[in-house]
Amino acid sequence: MDCCGWTVISQVWEETLAMKGLTLNCLGKKEEAYEFVRKGLRNDVKSHVCWHVYGLLQRSDKKYDEAIKCYRNALKLDKDNLQILRDLSLLQIQMRDLEGYRETRYQLLQLRPTQRASWIGYAIAYHLLKDYDMALKLLEEFRKTQQIPPNKIDYEYSELILYQNQVMREADLFQESLEHIETYEKQICDKLIVEEIKGEMLLKLGRLKEAGEVYKELIERNAENWHYYEGLEKALQPSTLEERLQIYEEVSKRHPRAVSPRRLPLNFVSGEKFRELMDKFLRVNFSKGCPPLFTTLKSLYYNPEKVSTIQELVTGYEASLKTCDLFSTCENGEKEPPTTLLWVRYFLAQHFDKLGQCSLALDYINAAIASTPTLIELFYLKAKIYKHVGNLKEAAKWMDEAQSLDTADRFINSKCAKYMLRANMVKDAEEMCSKFTREGTSAMENLNEMQCMWFQTECAAAYQRLGKYGDALKKCHEVERHFFEITDDQFDFHTYCMRKMTLRAYVDLLRLEDVLRKHAFYFKAARSAIEIYLKLHDNPLTNESKEQEVNSENLSAKELKKMLSKQRRAQKKAKLEEERKHAERERQQKNQKKKRDEEEEETSGPREELVPEKLERVENPLEEAIKFLIPLKNLIGDDIETHLLAFEIYFRKGKFLLMLQSVKRAFAINSNNPWLHECLIRFSKAVSDHSNLPEIVSKVLTQEMQKIFVNKNLESFNEEFLKHNATSIQHQLSGAKMMYFLDKSRQEKAIAVATRLDKNMRDKNVKTLTKVFEALLDGSFGSCHTQCEEYQAACHKLFPFTSAFMPATNEDDSSIASVNHTAINHDLLSNEI
Repeated sequence: MDCCGWTVISQVWEETLAMKGLTLNCLGKKEEAYEFVRKGLRNDVKSHVCWHVYGLLQRSDKKYDEAIKCYRNALKLDKDNLQILRDLSLLQIQMRDLEGYRETRYQLLQLRPTQRASWIGYAIAYHLLKDYDMALKLLEEFRKTQQIPPNKIDYEYSELILYQNQVMREADLFQESLEHIETYEKQICDKLIVEEIKGEMLLKLGRLKEAGEVYKELIERNAENWHYYEGLEKALQPSTLEERLQIYEEVSKRHPRAVSPRRLPLNFVSGEKFRELMDKFLRVNFSKGCPPLFTTLKSLYYNPEKVSTIQELVTGYEASLKTCDLFSTCENGEKEPPTTLLWVRYFLAQHFDKLGQCSLALDYINAAIASTPTLIELFYLKAKIYKHVGNLKEAAKWMDEAQSLDTADRFINSKCAKYMLRANMVKDAEEMCSKFTREGTSAMENLNEMQCMWFQTECAAAYQRLGKYGDALKKCHEVERHFFEITDDQFDFHTYCMRKMTLRAYVDLLRLEDVLRKHAFYFKAARSAIEIYLKLHDNPLTNESKEQEVNSENLSAKELKKMLSKQRRAQKKAKLEEERKHAERERQQKNQKKKRDEEEEETSGPREELVPEKLERVENPLEEAIKFLIPLKNLIGDDIETHLLAFEIYFRKGKFLLMLQSVKRAFAINSNNPWLHECLIRFSKAVSDHSNLPEIVSKVLTQEMQKIFVNKNLESFNEEFLKHNATSIQHQLSGAKMMYFLDKSRQEKAIAVATRLDKNMRDKNVKTLTKVFEALLDGSFGSCHTQCEEYQAACHKLFPFTSAFMPATNEDDSSIASVNHTAINHDLLSNEI
């Protein structure tokens, strides 16, 4: 056989090895797959097939950067290979390498100019790069190639036109956008979006009369859309309050059953007119029996005058309905049904709960329950009131009562589980959720499969409060994995959306994925994980057996015997629990292993199991914390907590310039933040205590800190902070902490400042008082048992229902316990109080 023949056989042999590796990879044999592909590459490094297969393996393992390198190497050897170019473009858009994506899409367009995906992909690349002119030229050229008759409606063509119009609007080409939408109006399927675009563009162009007509038509179509009323007001430009009211009155006459034209005027009217309109609005809804009435009006509660009017009206209704079944004793008319009084009391309970008058709220809700003990909403609200006063156990109890009235209601079941988690009743919450999870698997496992992140974030917080840091970290990592999976799921849409022409939705998806970790679920999980890792760094978990050996040396024979007996019981209990867990794990594995293995091998390969014991004993907790911090810094930089959490990490790492960066960014957001004040003083003291810093670093730190402290020493800076925020408990607490931190001899003074409960204090609520109480417990002011008990008693008088302030019933139930096991979590109370 000649030399040429041997070359062909050799090349085929190397490519066969690579393809065998790809097949093995699909069977889940990763190591063997890589071995065969590398062997193929070693034998023929110039084979584009081997490089392409190597890239596919890297992609299956989520090593996208490495996969891109492999694809580029393959293209050097076969630059016009369509499949490699397509695969490369997918990875480039996934990694947001937009410049590279544009170049790859250009190559694909040159090779396949007749395929619409080639044109669309190239246009989208320019759109994402904000080169709107080029994107519009490409879209227009492609549109001209589409043979769609003017009188025919084609969905894909309709989506192309709407996408083209979206690019025009983003490029601020308002006139062109309006002309474009009017030209192709008949060929667009979504008639509503056409009218909305017209209204928006006419407003932008100042053609107010035409815009007004468009928004009137939109309101005729949907009289409950608040945005349409906003657009109509901008178009009509009413100069007086009467003209503005007339707009809504006219709509209300045409749509007597619509709520929005009666609700929206309540935002801008005041005085007697507000009273008149509110009276009509309330009466209609109470008579009809409208449970979400308070939610509809809650946004008005920023105005004390309006709150007072609402209270006066509704308390008047309640008094009158009790006596004569009418809204007013002065009226003569048809009597109201008994349910009207029920909904009035339900509203008053919500009203007084919002104002922080929980005793009154409980009185009204109890009266409502006494009259109608079968209405779920009443028990739901009672649970909510107890949550707001800080008695989470009682809240969970009443939510369970609500759930028992309708066990088939998934919403109330989820709420009940959430309240149980907030009361640290993790097992009960899991059992509650098991009513709606798949049979044959544990609720925890199934909720994780379904990416039920509200449960996992609440569960992580509960474990964190209970001091079960390994279990809490497991939940945090599960949430992080969900976000990774959601990001990875984009792959399914890169080709699908171009094929189906759902281009607007596709661009929205890409933009959403770019800021995905801004979501509250990720922030909650990341914050919990960072706090736990900081705690583990400050107080590493010790080996329990060694700790017990040290403690046993100082015990008497009787105490030692008692301790050993206790240990045996604990070991026996732990062994039984471990056996139960093991049996449960084996059962789950039998049921799920096959399915999970198939799915994971297909998509991402086997994943490392999250073991709580390993997670809470990591070698470097701060490095793990930084992994959660980086997305927060990139996406949630406008939240001061992000930078303060960053400071706490860098403070422990001794990174002074990064500490400075964190406090400066936080200072720019809110210079009067109490947590920031503590960080500034700790940072300044740390700088002054380190005399061996490099000269350039020391110079930068001195210059920047001088801008913040303005030549004041730490004591005077702290005193000024306290004086400036004399009516804020949170600020007084932070100032008091720093007073004790700077001078331990001022303990009495610091505690007196922190525990002030004057009438002037504006934030005297459960959340802030709980923070103070926890600070007294956790040693922020040293040993202060007596002052702690006195403060607890004082808070109990103010908030008798709050469990944290209730006097201890026995030693085991003492509230002067570890802060990690405190049932109250003040962050849960921040939104509503």
